[in-house]
Amino acid sequence: MRRPHMDPDRVGVGYGCRPAKHRKDTTCACRSPSCRRRPGRHIPAPPRAARIAHPGGTLLAHLQRVRARLAAWGARPELQLAGLCHAFYGTDGFPVTLLPLGRRGELVAVIGAEAEAIVYLYASCDRKATCPALADPGAAFHDRFTGRTHSPEPRLLRDFAELSAANELDLARRDPVLRERRGPELLALFTRFRPLLSHPAWLDGRAVLTPSPLAHD
Repeated sequence: MRRPHMDPDRVGVGYGCRPAKHRKDTTCACRSPSCRRRPGRHIPAPPRAARIAHPGGTLLAHLQRVRARLAAWGARPELQLAGLCHAFYGTDGFPVTLLPLGRRGELVAVIGAEAEAIVYLYASCDRKATCPALADPGAAFHDRFTGRTHSPEPRLLRDFAELSAANELDLARRDPVLRERRGPELLALFTRFRPLLSHPAWLDGRAVLTPSPLAHD
C-alpha cells in the first residue's frame, strides 16, 4: 500500500517526504554522508525546526547534533533516527511540539515503529518522577501524557538513557554557562544512569562534565 504524502510544514518539521522526482532538496536531514535511505524514505531538511530557537542555535541544528553524537557512540540506526526526531512530541524540558500525539502513525511511516517508540518514550518521560531511580531494578517509568507508570523493556530503557545523555551533552557543550551551572547535577545524573549507558557515552559525559585532569575512566 502506498504511504500517504505528508506535507513538510503540515507535519511540523518536514520529515514527511515528497516523491524524489518532485523534491527540490534531496539532502537528508540526518546529514550523514553514509546515508543509504532510499529516496522515498529520505528525511528532508525540516523547515519549521530550522526556524525554532533552541539553546546553541536552532532546534534543527540541535536534532542533527544529537543524531551525530549517537552515531559517534556507535548507536544502531533506529536510535540515531530517534535522536534526530526526539523533540517531535515535545519533551518535559522543551514543550514545543512538532507533531500531535494523535498522528504518531505518520512518524512511524517515515522512521519505523522501533525508532518512533523511542521518540515517544523520551517525550513521555516525567523526568522529576522517573530519572532519580531509572537504573534501579523494576523502577517505574512515569508517562506524563497518560499519567500512568510502566517498566520499559531493558533495551528501550537503555535507548532512553543514551538519548538523554546525547541531548544533555549537546546542550552542555554548546552553552558554557549551562555547563557551569548544571554540570554537577548532570554528572550525578550520568552516574545514576551509568549501568544503562554505553561505554563511549559514559566517557564522553565524564570528559564534558568533569573539570579536566579527572575526566577519565
